[in-house]
Amino acid sequence: MKYAKIIVDISLDKIDRPFDYIIPDGMDVKAGTPVIIPFGKGNREIKGFVIDVSEKSDYDNSKLKSIKAVADTDVEAEQELIGLAWWIKEHYASTMNQALKTVLPVKQKVKQNTNQTVILNIENVQEKIEQYKKKNAKARVRLLEELMNTKELSKDIVKNKLNISPSTLKTMEELGDIKIESEVKYRTPYDKNQSEYNITLNDEQKKVSDDIKKTMTFKKDGRVNVHLIHGITGSGKTEVYMDLIDHCLKQGKQAIVLIPEIALTFQTMKRFSQKFKDKVSFIHSRLSKGERFDQFERARNKDISVMIGPRSALFTPFPDLGLIVIDEEHETSYKSESVPKYHAIEVAQKRALDNGATVVLGSATPSMESYYRAKEGYYKLHKLTKREKGDVPKAQIIDMREEHEKGNKSIISDKLRELITNRLENGEQTMLFLNRRGISRVVSCKNCGEAIKCDH
Repeated sequence: MKYAKIIVDISLDKIDRPFDYIIPDGMDVKAGTPVIIPFGKGNREIKGFVIDVSEKSDYDNSKLKSIKAVADTDVEAEQELIGLAWWIKEHYASTMNQALKTVLPVKQKVKQNTNQTVILNIENVQEKIEQYKKKNAKARVRLLEELMNTKELSKDIVKNKLNISPSTLKTMEELGDIKIESEVKYRTPYDKNQSEYNITLNDEQKKVSDDIKKTMTFKKDGRVNVHLIHGITGSGKTEVYMDLIDHCLKQGKQAIVLIPEIALTFQTMKRFSQKFKDKVSFIHSRLSKGERFDQFERARNKDISVMIGPRSALFTPFPDLGLIVIDEEHETSYKSESVPKYHAIEVAQKRALDNGATVVLGSATPSMESYYRAKEGYYKLHKLTKREKGDVPKAQIIDMREEHEKGNKSIISDKLRELITNRLENGEQTMLFLNRRGISRVVSCKNCGEAIKCDH
């Protein structure tokens, strides 16, 4: 007899623990399987998730109930993601159910798209046609006459153009006249027909990439391998990411790239599609449920090796994860605002630890926490200081106290006024960015610059 430890689908702290259930003979369940179980005194049927399967229980069989059925409305979770959900529950003080719903980004199973083909399965076609003519089976005759010429037809054409009913197709398949083959057709959120994208790394990029590659062992050795790339805007961090992903794929591993939703532009998707072709996929808020479901199914089936998207892409069910890249790591969008309030960078390091994977953080303006950890040696720090194209824009900081001393009482410095005037005379444009929408955060002295604060 086998037993399952099950977390019930109720977000209450009192019952946020696993319950033991008997697995009926012949029922196939494993860690991550969604099931229907009788719960409570009234034995009302609710949904739960199996988190472990064993051959013994701490309780007497007379006190245990049996699983009713396997739920077919949810995507089955992977064992590693179930373990990750437990870690999120413990680390961020949420319930297990809330954590499970986080690591299962696609809650409901969506009907798959399939291409079905009707194929001729007999040799004596003319003889069969004559038999059906005598029985006045016009639909069968019509289908066999068409298949005599083409050998196979799309099921859509058979149903819509030849007007053959599903019951007729089923009967003919049972008789052996035809066979129907199905092929899953995934919904893809991008254009497959992309031109090649090959770029040679410059010396600085190559050094950073090579240094990181040397540390990528893909072994679970109880340590987290984290790198921080501090690269100025335009220094080619994306090219380094792609080179590392390429190395990861050659080792038979998969990669996840997290990008803030606002940065997941058409240009970004195009560059990755050109480089990795049909091995890459994307998820974002504009995808339909069907498209999102298909992308995670493709990842689970190893049809793709690279997933790119915002925070939720971190839970892609890759079986052989080798690399997690977090671009613009300073962005606040990597912190969840709903329960469980997890930080994607911390969860990425936990996934990497469980898989022997490498984490690469990148930013032109790293967060204070990440930069401190890199300086202290917890992360390995790499720098990109040169732009791929052009020079770094020059910046000037004007002290407005000096402007006031010179008699300029406006909010625009003399230098800024001069430059704007110059651009206008040249027929060019100027953009001015305000840090606040017409609000002064402080009142300050125009002479010394001291901020005047309320005594209270």
